[in-house]
Amino acid sequence: MTDPLRPSRRDAIAFTAGTLGAAMAFPGGTFAATIGAATTGAALVPFGATPSKRQLAWHRLEQTAFVHFTINTFTDREWGYGDEDPAIFDPKQFDADQIVAAAKAANLRGLIVTAKHHDGFCLWPSKFTKHSIASSPYKNGKGDIVGELAAACRRQGLKFGIYLSPWDRNHPDYGRPEYITFFRNQLRELLTQYGPIYEVFFDGANGGDGYYGGAREVRKIDAVPYYDWPSIIAFVHALQPMACTFDPVGADLRWVGNEEGEAGDPCWATMDDKGFTEEKGNAGVRGGGIWWPAEADVSTRYGWFWHAYEDGQSRSPANLMKIYFETVGRSAGLLLNLAPDTRGLVTDEDVANLTAFGTAMRAMYATDLSKGAIASASSVRGGHDAALVLDGNPESFWVSADRAPVPTLTLDLKQPRLFDVVRLAEHLPLGLRVDRFAIDAQGPTGWTEIASKQGIGSQRLIRLDAPITARRVRLRITAAAAAPAITEFGVYLAPVLLDPPHIVRDREGVVTLTSDSPGLAIAYTTDGSAPTIASPRYTAPFAMRDAGIVQAISIHAAKGAVSSVGRRNFDIRKSDWKILRASAPLAELLIDEKNRTDWVAPLIGPDGKPCSVTIDLGRSVALRGFVLKPGWHAPQGAGDPAAWRVRIGDDPALADAPQEQGEFSNIAANQAPQRLAFARPHRGRYIEIAFTRTAKGETRLAIAEIGVLTQ
Repeated sequence: MTDPLRPSRRDAIAFTAGTLGAAMAFPGGTFAATIGAATTGAALVPFGATPSKRQLAWHRLEQTAFVHFTINTFTDREWGYGDEDPAIFDPKQFDADQIVAAAKAANLRGLIVTAKHHDGFCLWPSKFTKHSIASSPYKNGKGDIVGELAAACRRQGLKFGIYLSPWDRNHPDYGRPEYITFFRNQLRELLTQYGPIYEVFFDGANGGDGYYGGAREVRKIDAVPYYDWPSIIAFVHALQPMACTFDPVGADLRWVGNEEGEAGDPCWATMDDKGFTEEKGNAGVRGGGIWWPAEADVSTRYGWFWHAYEDGQSRSPANLMKIYFETVGRSAGLLLNLAPDTRGLVTDEDVANLTAFGTAMRAMYATDLSKGAIASASSVRGGHDAALVLDGNPESFWVSADRAPVPTLTLDLKQPRLFDVVRLAEHLPLGLRVDRFAIDAQGPTGWTEIASKQGIGSQRLIRLDAPITARRVRLRITAAAAAPAITEFGVYLAPVLLDPPHIVRDREGVVTLTSDSPGLAIAYTTDGSAPTIASPRYTAPFAMRDAGIVQAISIHAAKGAVSSVGRRNFDIRKSDWKILRASAPLAELLIDEKNRTDWVAPLIGPDGKPCSVTIDLGRSVALRGFVLKPGWHAPQGAGDPAAWRVRIGDDPALADAPQEQGEFSNIAANQAPQRLAFARPHRGRYIEIAFTRTAKGETRLAIAEIGVLTQ
């Protein structure tokens, strides 16, 4: 069945091939005209692939919220195994309006909730499984987290979306045809019971070990034929025509290729049909025949779910603003994760940072320095005058004359203005027309180029290194595939946001505090209290030999600006640690307190045993877990470890030492430190960690650092 809201992939590819074949070069810059727009006054013809109605609506949201909340919140894990007891899910203070208000404070315009994560526990009372909120003590089994959040979104004016994990580690039929019927039934429930849905997020993690109704085994699937993604996507669109689908081939939205909140520069909204890679997801494909824009999912914390040990380490407002410029400002969508705690609330710290981020964004756009400006252009086509870039209407736009050598658009701000942000947008229904552009500012001695970039798309934000003052600002199109259609051109001044200081400790236990910006003062505490401008000032490195907490703020006295609080929890220092044995040389890199030095080792050693390392801690301590930092820059053929086995004891042979084992959840996509807690504390001087498989089947692994947990 043909979807009226999206052209077929075959049509999109055929159209793009025809228009690209008509591209021509003109003097003064590379500028091409499509065949259908070869003469001034002819109807404007879209260039290449264009967005569907639902994709266009998604583009205009710009930034939205992800909410990771489920039984994992109560087990302190990122990925559940599927055998969790629903009885532990009891968020006694759950408040959907508080969660939605936190998202709204950050200027996020939609919200997606993890209705079911990989563990299979459902946040709605599904009729097709008992592994759901109906079997939990929350509201005596009468609760519906999905419904409560959907209603709160309606009350507060946010769009609502759902995340449904295709992988279900609880269901006994996962990996068999019967599961697909179950999966579709659950999808139908979510798409028909909670009002309009703007996005359905399908996670790419599929298949592996799990509970599977008690089988406790590994089940692998070939995702594309198993799920039959084209039919699943059509099923979603039939029930919710304006719902964008995320990630599978053929979906409306693609993954940006990382979970760090960084889109490529440029990040084209188009892709080809030659297979997805993380690199292509990040940058897109210029001239690709498929409109498949990037969505950048990133969490406010290291993990996706709430963990008490991450309190005090929420992303700062300055970091959130950086992410905004590197996602929305590069024509991608931002999907920012909020992680409610076991109460069912977003923490005060997270709310404060989200609110400060949203306040800064609103303050930046509140003063449009181009308001009242006079716009002029080197050429104009038909009624698409230069002034239309200033009217705030996304449906109106300036178009240059066809075959213009280097089209320019100039703003006269009427008086010198101080700015450091330039905002541009293309009229997406006409396709991605601009290849390269430059921004010029006119000073006393004439025009000076202040920035040059590739691609504009739904929105392009150029943040200058420092504010400049100018009365006239010019957009110069240096290369284009068709006459540019620009719907917005504005300038703004970003508010001052300071990053908190970097807090690092070396092997000897010496702590150093640094700032990204020179000249900032740093205040800090080590007693657990939050630092203020009255706290001790940092002047030199200091010793913290044992476990402790360092908190610090950056201070810009001249501008009256103070950063959010940066925090590091340190465990025992590594000065007495030694590598007792390892399955590959250079294992000392694992304990050098440097996150950019990788130990690379074969997954299987010469003796046929899994890769392992044994560390002598220098004294016997009670260990509660360990920490692993994934490799910084893994060489070709090396990847992240996916599963581990640990032995701990005071005998270096560790022959009869107790063992623990587990997995590194989501390590391939999220390079944050992995914190692995043991089921119970184990005392010993020696710890052996063996790595039994890699995340993507690599034959070698790369690890940056290993630490232990005693607190």
